[in-house]
Amino acid sequence: MKILVFGKTGQVARALQAQADVIALGRAEADLTDPEACAAAIRAHAPAAVINAAAYTAVDKAENEETLASCINGAAPEAMALVCAELRIPFVHISTDYVFDGADDQPFPVDAPTAPLGAYGRSKQIGEDAVRRAGGIYAILRTSWVVSAYGNNFVKTMLRLGVERDALNIVADQIGGPTAAADIAAACLQIAEQLQSMPEKSGIYHFSGTPDVSWARFAREIFDQAGIGCDITDIPSSQYPTPALRPANSRLDCSRTQQVFGIARPDWRESLKKILTEIEAEHP
Repeated sequence: MKILVFGKTGQVARALQAQADVIALGRAEADLTDPEACAAAIRAHAPAAVINAAAYTAVDKAENEETLASCINGAAPEAMALVCAELRIPFVHISTDYVFDGADDQPFPVDAPTAPLGAYGRSKQIGEDAVRRAGGIYAILRTSWVVSAYGNNFVKTMLRLGVERDALNIVADQIGGPTAAADIAAACLQIAEQLQSMPEKSGIYHFSGTPDVSWARFAREIFDQAGIGCDITDIPSSQYPTPALRPANSRLDCSRTQQVFGIARPDWRESLKKILTEIEAEHP
């Protein structure tokens, strides 16, 4: 199955390349600020399926660059989805928990009303709406708290700070499911394959690691597994202000993904062990 992936150096894109023989396009091959170039790339490669693992993910910076974020996260996926619909091939698009406002304390079902708190979430919402409107064979896969051995993410930051400092203050009133990029990649590949023969499975799905935890609890597990002695003090989000608001509740109801595709929520603690082993191998 010939799969075209938008994204080359991002966390999920790297995981996809490690797990399957895919054609991965970086900015040089397909610049997401040029939606028509993305559409042309799909036509040129004529794949059996497309996975969009590229996005504008600078949540705080997006507050001042919403037009750019909306092009990359909205207009580019729209162009991709329209071509995939024309060619009748599956399109798997990765989205985010940031399309929700984070209210309440229950997991968000796939059909919950969306209400982004900031520019990044709004840009991803634009992309979701466009993919659905395209009318093709598609899966929008919302995920949260992506981590891996590569790039900038919470695990990498905690490992660095945990060695540099004796104590850290970590937000404890934001709850979500940490999700390994490798697990997301595996889910995307399974979904793309199933959609090829069962297009009726098209729709919106959720996928995140289990169990749901706070950032503070996640940090403690990172330090425990890595053998780092760094004390953590729980703090509220109000003591760690950021330009963009974050959802307090990033819990995602992933039951539909398991029911339809047979893909269960991965235990992020087991995935974390693999990430730490990979980091250790890269930097012994």
